[in-house]
Amino acid sequence: MANTNKILTIEEEAALVKPIDDYVAKIQAQVDELRKDGTAKVTAIESELDNLKRDRIYTKQEKENRKAALQKELAKAKEVEAKNKDKVASLIKDAKDYLNKNFDGYYTAVSQSSELEKARAEEDYKKALARLEEEHKANIAKLSDAQEIKDEKYVYKNRRFDAKLDRDKAIQAAKDRKHEAFAHKTHLIDLLTLSHFTFGEKFQQKKENYVYTFDTKQFLLRNGLYIAIIIIFIVLCIVTPIIRGGTQLLTLNNVLNILQQASPRMFLALGVAGLILLAGTDLSIGRMVGMGITACTIIMHNGINTGMVFGHVFDFTTMPVVVKIILALVVSVVLCTLFTTIAGFFTARFKIHPFISTMSNMLIIFGLITYATKGVSFGAIESAIPQMIIPRLGSFPTIILWAVAAIAIVWFIWNKTTFGKNLYAVGGNPEAASVSGISVMKVTIGAFILAGILYGFGAWLECMRMTGSGSAAYGQGWETDAIAACVVGGVSFTGGIGKISGVVVGVLIFTALTYALTVLGIDTNLQFVFTGIIIIVAVILDSLKYVQKK
Repeated sequence: MANTNKILTIEEEAALVKPIDDYVAKIQAQVDELRKDGTAKVTAIESELDNLKRDRIYTKQEKENRKAALQKELAKAKEVEAKNKDKVASLIKDAKDYLNKNFDGYYTAVSQSSELEKARAEEDYKKALARLEEEHKANIAKLSDAQEIKDEKYVYKNRRFDAKLDRDKAIQAAKDRKHEAFAHKTHLIDLLTLSHFTFGEKFQQKKENYVYTFDTKQFLLRNGLYIAIIIIFIVLCIVTPIIRGGTQLLTLNNVLNILQQASPRMFLALGVAGLILLAGTDLSIGRMVGMGITACTIIMHNGINTGMVFGHVFDFTTMPVVVKIILALVVSVVLCTLFTTIAGFFTARFKIHPFISTMSNMLIIFGLITYATKGVSFGAIESAIPQMIIPRLGSFPTIILWAVAAIAIVWFIWNKTTFGKNLYAVGGNPEAASVSGISVMKVTIGAFILAGILYGFGAWLECMRMTGSGSAAYGQGWETDAIAACVVGGVSFTGGIGKISGVVVGVLIFTALTYALTVLGIDTNLQFVFTGIIIIVAVILDSLKYVQKK
């Protein structure tokens, strides 16, 4: 089929596609005839059998009789389907071969026509602007009254805007025409194959839909920050060997170290993500980590604790190692969950903003732990324990697998459970969720409880990773890292918007950036500056997206 280098009329486009439609329609008629007593009948009978299960009109015996009769018909229809399967497949192959050979000519002609239409729309727009400017200057020259001049400028501005709208409509119409031409082939294949597309066909459809719906502004709003951070990281990878005397940043060992450091933090980010999804936050994360790691260190300490808690020295030396490990986990989770539940209760029951309730938690926890332990560090845990829970398999740190498990579990909770759906509903609009029968209080407290469990696990794993050294001051500033990771990952502070994949990306981005800056020798205090800039940019982008949706 010959290509064209002109703008096609509707009639010319129809003439180009008619031979294709006629050929495929002829094959489609043959396929439909072969399927009539086979595939089509199988589908109809299976649907009737499915409806029969829920039908309450018939008695049990009538249902059994009807079911038996339908199954006999189904068996015959399947025999016909099997008999005609090869003929149908051969006809479909013939039609697809014809489409692959002839459709590109039609599609190319429409594509070229579409590009010419866009070019003409741009040219018409430029001419319209020039004409409007000339008319505007002529009108201004005739006027002397200030108000009339102001009115003329307002009219001129509106006319320019109308011209832009006309151009955008013409360009969109050209894009639509090209997309519809592509979709026509998909439609023909859909009818032939009963929506059973090959992997290649599905890929082509996704690619076409992505190009058709792509918007540069929206793309930059969604991904601009990621692109900027990736560019910064690439620059750091280039600069580090120069500044640090040949030290390479992007090595397998460094990647594994980043993942290892990110693993405990992943638990914290996953926990606070649920609270941000409810348009809340948690300022007590760092103190939760300090409390959890202190408790874990005391229980799993190597020998009798030299430090005291409220004046009491704990001795767990007689306890089996496995029991100490489990007890440390339970205590860490229970303590963290207790405090998050309290914050959740006050937030849900008395409508206290999470900022206040969790800030109170932060102060209470830090005060209690510091007073109870006098702020001392409790030293190292038994050296055998990390090897039992997070051993290295060669150079691979298995602590990463704990984070992967947490990601999978929280993803399942968010996406496959009623609680997860309610979480999104309450975060999006708590009043509407309440009217629809969702208990806002239960969902809110549930989100805080889930966060507490994850904080407890995260503190326990961090204790393993650092082999103890628990103190009340440990974890300071971790709340900003967790919250920042969620915001960068697209969990919106407006509520009801966010994905687990975004949280994971956010944690990895922050951990990698911090690691890179540390390797480069950037002062820790300056790293807070980078974090602050990233957070404010992420929130601005999130706000812009929210304003556009409104």
